[in-house]
Amino acid sequence: MLRSLAPLPNPSPSPSSSSSSPSFQPSGATRKLVDFSSNDYLSFSTSPHLAASFLSAFSGTSAQPSLPSPYGPPSSRLLDGNTTSHLQLEHKLSSFLSAPSALLFNSGFDANVAVWTTLPGPDDYVVYDELVHASIHDGMRASRVPEANRRKFRHNDVMALKEVLEEVRGRDEGVRKGSKCVWVAVESLYSMDGDLAPLREIVEAVESVLGKEVGQVVVDEAHSTGLYGPRGRGLVAALGLENRVAVRVHTFGKAMACSGAVVLSSPLIRNYLINYARPLIYSTVMPHMNVVAIDKAFDMLIEGRGEAPAAHLHSLSTYLLRLLSVFLSPTTTPLSLPSISFPTSSSSLPTTTPIIPLLTSQPRVLSSHLISKGYLVRPITYPTVPKGEERRYGGVKAWQLSLLAEEKKSKSAALLSMG
Repeated sequence: MLRSLAPLPNPSPSPSSSSSSPSFQPSGATRKLVDFSSNDYLSFSTSPHLAASFLSAFSGTSAQPSLPSPYGPPSSRLLDGNTTSHLQLEHKLSSFLSAPSALLFNSGFDANVAVWTTLPGPDDYVVYDELVHASIHDGMRASRVPEANRRKFRHNDVMALKEVLEEVRGRDEGVRKGSKCVWVAVESLYSMDGDLAPLREIVEAVESVLGKEVGQVVVDEAHSTGLYGPRGRGLVAALGLENRVAVRVHTFGKAMACSGAVVLSSPLIRNYLINYARPLIYSTVMPHMNVVAIDKAFDMLIEGRGEAPAAHLHSLSTYLLRLLSVFLSPTTTPLSLPSISFPTSSSSLPTTTPIIPLLTSQPRVLSSHLISKGYLVRPITYPTVPKGEERRYGGVKAWQLSLLAEEKKSKSAALLSMG
């Protein structure tokens, strides 16, 4: 069955809760739905403080001078689009995220395509986790690296990664001598399975087999931004790996409630992307309103306003996982829950995530049933996931729009107990 762009639900605050309640009312519908499908992990999209801060940037009421217009510049970054506000935001992001340099892109998809079409050379290798995002796959396919030099490894399997790296090193003298690079693509938090990558072990494996000069690790932090690390700097920062990862891609369309992305890298890589990355060269630069929105959203992290919502999110995730695990497991049918591990008191890094997939062979039927019961849950189907691996997003999506509302626990329990 083909998918369609059916009208999305319009936000409609529930009269029984706060204005940030995750209740939505589809066009033409009379009942509100509890949203379990949003990526608004920290509720920034409904933050009155963030909205006021954004608007003040254009009204001149803030400490900084107001911008002349939220629109423009209608130009490529390499022509008339390289404004002071864009450069200042890049400097702010590189400083906060502890990176030598930063380069803005209009979307996470553009950023990943730019990285993977531009950086690996025709004689290099690309080794990637089998579950990396579609944008990484598209970038690799359009890259200069021949298909024979693109190797996948089993998802989150460090030993499988080492085997691939050792095979590449053993067959290619250029890799052994250091004249060729091996680019390794992983995500910090995977958007479909909702599991964290063993990043420290991955970096150590790459360094032990290839060395720091040959092995170039690239980490997509789209879903981990705001949720892990000091003040939401991401999983790489949480593990202290900033100086051991070649490239990081942070996107702004999840916890930051904006759009766009930033590539964190060395100044050399930044300059190379500026000159050769087609998604940057042939796209109109993001407008001032996007720059300000991103800037103010990161102010929320810098000021520590994301820490309490992030901690509450992990608490709610643990709560729901415990509820689900009572009657679901990897072997239950027709609905199953992948293997999970609960956080321990000795763990300094949260092991829970805001993405909890429930696996079923009939995701559309299950989604329709849940919507009829008042829960907006979207099915994840082919081609987003391979055939036979259909799933629906469950988990803490309902709480991501109202993390501070304890009543959402009762709504989760109601979802689990409904017939």
